[in-house]
Amino acid sequence: MSGTESPAAYLLDDFTAADGRAAIGTAWQGFTDRVMGGRSDMHAGIVETDRGPALRLSGQVRLENNGGFIQSRLPLAPSGESFDASAWSGFGVTVRGTPGPYCLHVRSADTHQPWQHYRAPLAVAEDWQDVVVPFTAFEPRGLQADLDPARLTSVAVVAYGAAFEARVEVARLELSAAHP
Repeated sequence: MSGTESPAAYLLDDFTAADGRAAIGTAWQGFTDRVMGGRSDMHAGIVETDRGPALRLSGQVRLENNGGFIQSRLPLAPSGESFDASAWSGFGVTVRGTPGPYCLHVRSADTHQPWQHYRAPLAVAEDWQDVVVPFTAFEPRGLQADLDPARLTSVAVVAYGAAFEARVEVARLELSAAHP
């Protein structure tokens, strides 16, 4: 779908595919701070909830050895090329979880180093809620360029920045034209 089309929402994943792939055909990938020497532990997978299937990201986020994150990332295009999301204003997320600092991380064609990304807070409560995270909420981390929605490569759900026991479930992830 190109940036010239403008539906109210574009489904990225509702976790119902029998083959475990996202609705857009790519597969979720799990990462922790262990890739850079951290000590956080993570479990990620599809679970059955009272809202149907959902992605659950859980684990112990630890700050030792400059650590501090666990994440599950979804590539937005099969071979890593850019995905043009300029027809939408942000991400819509149906989410619940335990209290803690959660974010969405986005990578784009402008993020060349592993530590570069764009980060926006993700409001998580114990009960299911529909949250819209606008593209304007994403701040660059490790680079100077503002987020260009026409150049996205991935989106990630991340528990980040504090030592805590994380558990977050996502029942739906979409690109959204709605504003918070």
